[in-house]
Amino acid sequence: MSRRALRRLRGEQRGQELPGLEPLPGSERGLEAPSSLSRAGRGPRGGVSNLFELINAEESEDELLPREEQAGDAQLSRQDAAGGKKEGAVPEEAGGDVDEAEQPVTEPQPVLSNKPRKKKKKRKTKKPPAGETLEDDDLADIDSLLERIEDTNGLSQQSQSGVITDHRPLLYVEHRNLNPENELKRYFGARAVLGDQRPRQRQRHSVRGTWLTTPKDTWPRYSKTGITMQLLDTRRGVQYFTFKHHREYQQVQFKFLDAVESLDPNNIVPLLEALEPYHVDSLLQLSDVCRMQENQEMARDLIEQALYSLECSFHPVFSLTSGTCRLDYRRPENRAFFLALFKHLTFLEKRGCPRTALEFCKLILSLDPENDPLCVLLLIDFLALRAREYTFLTRLFQEWESHRNLSQLPNFAFSVPLAYFFLSQQEERSELELSQARGRAARLLQLALILFPGVLLPLLDRCSVQPDARVSSHPFFGLSAQLSQPPALNQLTSLYVGRTHSLWKDPAVMAWLETNVHEVLCLVDARDPRVEEAEHKRKTRYQSAPRNIYRHIILSEMKEAMAALPLEVTSQPVMGFDPLPPLDSIISYTRPERRNRPSNESTLSLFFQSLLPNFNLQGNARHNRDEEAGVGQDLNQGVNRLMAAMQDMLANIQFQEPPRDDNPDGDGDWD
Repeated sequence: MSRRALRRLRGEQRGQELPGLEPLPGSERGLEAPSSLSRAGRGPRGGVSNLFELINAEESEDELLPREEQAGDAQLSRQDAAGGKKEGAVPEEAGGDVDEAEQPVTEPQPVLSNKPRKKKKKRKTKKPPAGETLEDDDLADIDSLLERIEDTNGLSQQSQSGVITDHRPLLYVEHRNLNPENELKRYFGARAVLGDQRPRQRQRHSVRGTWLTTPKDTWPRYSKTGITMQLLDTRRGVQYFTFKHHREYQQVQFKFLDAVESLDPNNIVPLLEALEPYHVDSLLQLSDVCRMQENQEMARDLIEQALYSLECSFHPVFSLTSGTCRLDYRRPENRAFFLALFKHLTFLEKRGCPRTALEFCKLILSLDPENDPLCVLLLIDFLALRAREYTFLTRLFQEWESHRNLSQLPNFAFSVPLAYFFLSQQEERSELELSQARGRAARLLQLALILFPGVLLPLLDRCSVQPDARVSSHPFFGLSAQLSQPPALNQLTSLYVGRTHSLWKDPAVMAWLETNVHEVLCLVDARDPRVEEAEHKRKTRYQSAPRNIYRHIILSEMKEAMAALPLEVTSQPVMGFDPLPPLDSIISYTRPERRNRPSNESTLSLFFQSLLPNFNLQGNARHNRDEEAGVGQDLNQGVNRLMAAMQDMLANIQFQEPPRDDNPDGDGDWD
């Protein structure tokens, strides 16, 4: 007979004999029983005063089963043997177990009885509130403890500033915000987002868990790709890492470069199919090809595969959330990670996940906050406004303005007052906070209009708003303000207007903007000294943009800003896997020189080669390259060879004379 059957049998014996029993006077139960239970024992039947107290006795017995099942078989046999002979010990033992089971509950519980189980649900409805509150308190304590640990381990890069409104570092990245499904579930619900994905994910036991992306069943099976991460140095609590390509991966990289130079994307596909399915640069290049063919789903999937491959090669110490891990963009091995993150956040923003895109933007900025190779500072304000993270944007401006001069960028000059304006519209804040936010918003917007007057009319034009006669006719905001802008400032202005004009279409925002525009016109007419100072800044600064701004404009593909790029940028080829590489790159390995080099000669040179097969513009320049003084001598020799070839060609040309007519003056009809 099983233990449960024996216990049920013994419980039936208790249920038949318990009403007539009383606890032993010298037992431990009688000494430790609470007053409520002692009063309940004073009844006409001795042990129980009310028969309805025995309704939930079966539940108490079920609570005893897990505890009693842990006892040995010897103890069970002794209890069963004593069940019929020593009846007085049975309620003592049972009562003691019930008391132990009921210690976390403040309400007294009755003695055991043999009643139906259907009353069990009724009693359970009373317990969950207390249990849930305890669990919630425990979870809150755990969260607070984890935050303390992260605060002690994390190093804030903005500790030099005196204004800190949050206990966490500014560029603190949360793992849960890196998953776009979490943001979509907040918008549409978990059932609409997940659907039938959970059973499929549970079947993939061999897939490695990652934070940046979620592996899919359609992806190739991952194996070691030949990419590793190496810790280079640790200085002042900041760790400097770099990706490293093994010899096999370098060979695949050389073949990839050959395929890119062929200008045929079909040559890249065999690399992924046969050699390396997770070759990062090939995935980035093919993603651009798919995007140009309007296959957005495939383009996004290829970027996620590249991120998955790079994350699987992380160093064990490398952390995405600490904000203390650095990657140098000057190393070609590290650029793929920057570009994959940037393109991934671009897809996330278009997908309608601005909060997740903001988290990836913070991650890119934390990898190299000093140099900002992709210039994500031109984008982070837009993502913060779209995600309604106004406090983060204002905090970023307060902490970085002193050493980064964020107010000199048009996007921060206009987005920060817009964030303060949105904060002033939140009713849950106090009246003092609302008035302070309104004052800061008006003051900063007026300064932005004074420093960048060329933003107003293009912004109103993109918002389909016609300015009034005073604004359109005033020379400060007129066409002359746009024409007088330096080229670099024109690029920044076009980028900001083309990206964030949709945030200014709100009627309340337009009314607020109109009020401050008229205030600025009053200051201009009164010849405020700040107007002249701002004009001097525009003329002396913004003459040429740094290379990272050009790289950001190319990656953003904003038509207005692309049209304003200088000729030295648009004239050179731009590759999707490495747009505008740094001029001071740190090369760890070089590409071997090929025997059959592709022709990099001009169209005229190719034309002469088609006419004269023995013609070679470069001649013996490769053999004499070490002996020549410079590039200018090579150019002169090439020009001389070209002129000699032209003379040779012209000398060999023979013109056939037309046949002569013996009677040139003959009569002919000109009908």
